[in-house]
Amino acid sequence: MSLIKICGLSRLEDIEAANACLPDFIGFVFAESRRRVTAGQAAVLKERLSPRIKAVGVFVNAPLEEVRALREGGVIDMAQLHGDEDEEYMRRLKDVCHIPIIKALRLGASGQSGPPSPQAGGTDGELARGADYLLFDAFTEGERGGSGNSFDWSLTPPTAKPFFLAGGLGAGNLAEAIRRLRPYGVDLSSGAEIDGRKDFGLMSRLVEIARREA
Repeated sequence: MSLIKICGLSRLEDIEAANACLPDFIGFVFAESRRRVTAGQAAVLKERLSPRIKAVGVFVNAPLEEVRALREGGVIDMAQLHGDEDEEYMRRLKDVCHIPIIKALRLGASGQSGPPSPQAGGTDGELARGADYLLFDAFTEGERGGSGNSFDWSLTPPTAKPFFLAGGLGAGNLAEAIRRLRPYGVDLSSGAEIDGRKDFGLMSRLVEIARREA
């Protein structure tokens, strides 16, 4: 069964919607983004989150102390890394936080001719060794993730590491993505939004689709 993560929650209404439809994970974005939340905002939201749902902190080249403070404060249960974090960073993060790590790798975006990410060449190297999970997302110039762009799924590299699939997933293509790639999990953000806000109806529909494809 592919688990489901809905990323970029920032309002109490988002938390209430998540508690009602019960994805496996939600994401708090601490990196530069229109969905960014502060540590204080995330703490308030996490207090209202169902204990059945794990909270993932999304970071780009964050200081270790920032991640540790969020972990020790009970705000996050996992860390998702979208920057230039290497194996040494991830080892140190585990030493101080004792937290599962998802490492994002960006692949060529559908319809774009930009260069492939330097991270996308192989998943058996240091990034795979340092992470517990991988996340495959679309390469978009100037973006670290959450762009809403999809990528050519045939570019997904083989890996023995459990992986999340991200990048332009929504109600129209989620079932096909799960059937074709059988990811450990799917990561959705813009596909769960209307006019830039999380929508309960879409969130519920996406969870329903993922559960049906189990």
